[in-house]
Amino acid sequence: MADTNGKRLSSRFKLFHELMPTKVQHILLISTSYEAWIMEEDGRLSEQIVNEYRGLNLSRPPRLTWVSSLDEAIGRLVERPFDFVVTFAQTVDDKAQQTGTAIKRVKPGIPVVLLTYQETIAESSLIGRQEVPDIDRIFFWTGQADILLAIIKCIEDEINAVPDTTTAGVRVILFVEDSPYYLSQFLPVLYKELVVETQTVIEDGLNEEHRLLSMRARPKILVAHSFERAMELYEQFKPFVLGVISDVRFPKNGVLDGCAGIRLLRHIRQDRFDIPLLLTSSEPGNARQAEAIPACFVDKNAAALNEKIRSFLTEHLGFGNFVFRMPDGTAFDQATDLYSLEKKLAEIPIESFLFHCRHNDFSRWFYTLAEVELASRVRPLRDSSFATAEVHRRRLVQMIRAQRIERQRGVIVNFDPDHYEPDIEFAKIGNGSLGGKARGLAFFAATLYRNADLLAPYPLIEVFVPQTLIITTDAFDAFLRLNGLQSPALEDLTDEAIAERFRLTRFPETLRAQLAAFLDTARKPLAVRSSSLLEDARFKSYAGLYHTCMLANDHPDPAVRLDQLLDAVRMVYASTFFEAPRAFTRRVGNRIEQERMAVILQQVIGSRYGDTYYPAISGLAQSLNYYPFARMDSGEGVASIALGLGKTVMEGEKILRFSPRYPEILPQRASVGDILDNAQKHFYALRLGRPEALVDRHAGGALCRLEIAEAQGDFPVQFLTSCYIPEEQRIRDQSPGYGIPVLTFAAILKHRTHPLPPVIEALLALGRREMGCPVEIEFAVDFPGGAAQPARLAVLQIRPMSAREDMLEVEIGADELQQAFCVCHQSLGNTDNRSFLDLVFIRPDTFDPARTAEIARELAKINSTLVREERKYILIGPGRWGSADPWLGIPVTWADIAGVGAIIETTHPQVHADPSQGSHFFHNITSLGINYLSLGTHPADRLDWQWLAAQPVLQETAHAAHVRLARPCTLKVDGRRRIGIVYAMTADR
Repeated sequence: MADTNGKRLSSRFKLFHELMPTKVQHILLISTSYEAWIMEEDGRLSEQIVNEYRGLNLSRPPRLTWVSSLDEAIGRLVERPFDFVVTFAQTVDDKAQQTGTAIKRVKPGIPVVLLTYQETIAESSLIGRQEVPDIDRIFFWTGQADILLAIIKCIEDEINAVPDTTTAGVRVILFVEDSPYYLSQFLPVLYKELVVETQTVIEDGLNEEHRLLSMRARPKILVAHSFERAMELYEQFKPFVLGVISDVRFPKNGVLDGCAGIRLLRHIRQDRFDIPLLLTSSEPGNARQAEAIPACFVDKNAAALNEKIRSFLTEHLGFGNFVFRMPDGTAFDQATDLYSLEKKLAEIPIESFLFHCRHNDFSRWFYTLAEVELASRVRPLRDSSFATAEVHRRRLVQMIRAQRIERQRGVIVNFDPDHYEPDIEFAKIGNGSLGGKARGLAFFAATLYRNADLLAPYPLIEVFVPQTLIITTDAFDAFLRLNGLQSPALEDLTDEAIAERFRLTRFPETLRAQLAAFLDTARKPLAVRSSSLLEDARFKSYAGLYHTCMLANDHPDPAVRLDQLLDAVRMVYASTFFEAPRAFTRRVGNRIEQERMAVILQQVIGSRYGDTYYPAISGLAQSLNYYPFARMDSGEGVASIALGLGKTVMEGEKILRFSPRYPEILPQRASVGDILDNAQKHFYALRLGRPEALVDRHAGGALCRLEIAEAQGDFPVQFLTSCYIPEEQRIRDQSPGYGIPVLTFAAILKHRTHPLPPVIEALLALGRREMGCPVEIEFAVDFPGGAAQPARLAVLQIRPMSAREDMLEVEIGADELQQAFCVCHQSLGNTDNRSFLDLVFIRPDTFDPARTAEIARELAKINSTLVREERKYILIGPGRWGSADPWLGIPVTWADIAGVGAIIETTHPQVHADPSQGSHFFHNITSLGINYLSLGTHPADRLDWQWLAAQPVLQETAHAAHVRLARPCTLKVDGRRRIGIVYAMTADR
């Protein structure tokens, strides 16, 4: 299955790289200096060649080496390789033939092309009939340099036809013409129109790479000069022939035959009814012969030859828009791309549908779009294969839709307001960087597509990346320039002042129009998220420091919806310059001007319940479990989940942590009391139907906080809760109709209605394998069909996990354990640091959970002093550091403790919280290598508060104290055993 997925992806993009394996790189031109000058100066040949090859995404256009004599040419051929030789001759005579013979004597097999001024060549001349082995092609020289471009393409097509048709089913146009004069007239015109039409039909490609690579899949033109050669090429490439263009008179059995072309086209018409045929002749009377075949007809001497060639390509070979016709040929509508074809197919008269099916018009058009796989599947379909024509129609619509969705999976599509399809998963506005967060998400979207087989054993959970649009960093640059916002001018402003400055800004009109077009198709709630250049780096990650805004996106006025979106983007842009990221930037040694912001517009996953919208489950999965329990292993990973939107998880509020390998082991829920104490009591949702357009800096847009009890009638609450019966002091998974709902997730973790734990485990393994390091994955799960139907798991973000265990082997001796005033058996990091003189701790005797916000402000003041003095310190205090819930710990932001060197998380009788694992705050702490000691999980853990309180106090507040030691204390963390100690080098210890 993995191979199949890889082949599907290859056929869309990587396979295109394999097309045109042989390219002309060096041409030897034998001519007078005058002819060379005409090509180079008057015809601007080099410029034409470079532009042509750039258009084909080929990085090395061919070089032209000019010599003025045969002897000089022979010398060059001996010195270096050439792909073919072009020689000039006034007339086609024996001397021209001898030139070809001499060249091939030195380089057997090298193509030799003759350009001649002789317009009419005697029919009796073998060379005139292009039958001399030493001259491969003869063209009439009109002084137009574009003939050489046509010659280059012709030779490349002949060389690459076999590999390209075999590899990708590239189509072939058979062109039969023996006259050098008409060949020179037709071939440049044919190539020019073919390239122009191909560029037109692929203009709606997914992105620039797709468009350029698709140009390589343009049909090949194979030239034949005789009946026998034409039949040989037709039989060889029969499955790939898109059309045939043939002269009337050319050699057959070595003799000019005035009806050879008619015989050829009649044979092809009898063999393949659906191949478009074009008969060319300088005699207008042959139009009747063409009509009898039937075939189209073009007079070689017609004034508007280009228009007639273009007409044949568009009306018969399928280039241009798809034109819907009735059986009598009347045109009544057009489709410009696959999406519009899919929509209109469902509406056109059944007579028109059958008419196009019977003429293979759909598959032919797909070939011109380089949709070879789709065309190959559609071409064999016949009316007789289906019960009714309507069944046939529905099948074709399904195939087109599947191909549309399939081709853009794992691809970042350029946003085009005129051709944006609502099924596109990943698109971008602009050509700048996607930023770290979006880059990881785009990578994992492609990874999921390539590895779909890994999740095939779990049909009850569909894993996907939600619809996402990225505003790249060049839009951020243009926005700042337009509004005169320079980072030095913003550095001294408060967050509120910065937000106000940005609230008064304008957007470039182009970006404004593109976002309005996006909102025309995006009607579900949106998350507007940051994706800065430095965000989600493995080290020095800026996770959670920037603004995120949730939009209901449901206002009836499109202008208001656009204003809301622009306000949200403004706040994301403004947060680039807020104090928290500025403090982090100073800590890691970066400069604020290095940071640039992209913005993610992502569909919010969930369902509507009354006037609220939220997913059943939000969560964070991590490859490493820093706090394994019982038979868990740290490398098996851990998941943290909550009801509703992910704010609960990412800001460190009450959640449920479990090992995906052992979801039944829940140490924080060992008793009924534990379950009641630790269960989630509230959740976050989007409030729908609010008319406000203004996005506040602190509010998450339309975010609201609800009690679990308020949503008892919603499916997720009913499905994921158990029932506490106070009279029985029991918790039942099946509600008896009375009691108190308690969020336990028993349906998933205990009764396994949906295989969420193994799916999480598979995603973590995949992410770790593909990114080459431990990862963190944010996700949301919804149950759109209820408990009995498959769930949908959306991957919202993936980033490298900060797994710092340096190579240093830290040994902790028994004497050090005895000497330490702090011993912890659940420590993060790996260090031997003997430089800490400053300790900042929360006094356990004055600690009050109701005053944690006040404590955070006190710590910020102490921190600012230490930062100015450039002194790292050890921070000691109870509960979950950085928690948004003040009852679970101290709600500091990164700016409040930016100078910290290590953190010790202690216990307190009034705080009941799991260790700080999974929050953005925790991710930043660990990504910087800040050692983190979590006391209370092991019976041998200890902290000597009495010794700590006896140290000399330098600063003191109502709840915190800053002490400075006379001699540095030592912090040791053995990353292999997770043991950490702190001891002071004093006279008595």
